[in-house]
Amino acid sequence: MSIKRVCMVGGGRVGQLHSAGISRHLSHRARVTALVEPVAQVAEKLAAELGGIPVHASLDEALASGQYDGAVITTPTFTHRDLAVTALEAGLDVHLEKPMAMNLVECADISGALERSGRHLQLGFMRRFDRDFVAAAQLLASGQIGEPMIIKSLTHGPGLPPAWANDIRTSNGLIAEVTSHDLDTISWFAGSEPVDIHVRVANFKGAARGVDTPNFYDTMLATVGFASGALASVAGVCPADYGYDARVEVTATRGMVQVGDTGPGGIQTVVAGSGTKTAAVYPSWRLRFADAYVAEMAGFVDAMEGAPPRVGAVEGTRAVALTIAGVTSLLEGRPVPLAEVTAAPAVPHWQAGARA
Repeated sequence: MSIKRVCMVGGGRVGQLHSAGISRHLSHRARVTALVEPVAQVAEKLAAELGGIPVHASLDEALASGQYDGAVITTPTFTHRDLAVTALEAGLDVHLEKPMAMNLVECADISGALERSGRHLQLGFMRRFDRDFVAAAQLLASGQIGEPMIIKSLTHGPGLPPAWANDIRTSNGLIAEVTSHDLDTISWFAGSEPVDIHVRVANFKGAARGVDTPNFYDTMLATVGFASGALASVAGVCPADYGYDARVEVTATRGMVQVGDTGPGGIQTVVAGSGTKTAAVYPSWRLRFADAYVAEMAGFVDAMEGAPPRVGAVEGTRAVALTIAGVTSLLEGRPVPLAEVTAAPAVPHWQAGARA
């Protein structure tokens, strides 16, 4: 097959990661042939690393200047709808980073463009490509340890996110930007559809770190009920000063399975800046899921070659539904049925005017 031409949309951390994954591990199958990045300093550096590829200020400009087989979109969430629809309508397969979009109206727009285009859409849930997470999912699906009863998932990330991600008007907050991976994982592992969510939040570090955005929270605990009767919890902390931490534990009717550890060698007690007993904690998500990110890009090349994506619009939309119901829950202090936000999708009130 011919080498696939990829337009990288966004030259930030994730754009750099995916570009490196393609150029270092998949160059026999795909190449990044153009970069869309409006920040000149960021664009020049990454373009040079990729062999001096063309740089464009917008996706429309890139499409007018070259031909591509696929687009990898790594820009902020509030840009996803327009970029994904544009790429799909141009006939490209699309890898879209999580979250899929800001709300269910935008998810529907993307799904509609996907159906009309006949192309493929892969969502950036890299845990779907991680060896241990995949093995756990296969074990649960086999029935060997029975039916899932309780699923406990957590993601703790070091450092504050970009300013736009601190604001629920432009990101939906931590539940979307950090724990959307968990919302996908618990649904994947439960093998059932979520029916309701209850979210409680707290703000321990925002004031000390100069964050005064309305409704900012750095700590979250959500409980989710599933149609099967399974119960799940999702814990999120960002910033977590001790490092990057992503773990899941499932208790089933005939056994249990744990996925993930705080570091390559495991650890028992962690204090900010130091660890005890064994290896240090993963310093970032880039190291913890390094292999999964490469496998994810390989999956996208597979999709450009005609294979169905491992994770797509259905899973992306479900995670956004949980997110919108979750933000409603934290703002109103009550459990929220998923049907409340899926029956008649609308732009949530807290997002009014956010894109403008």
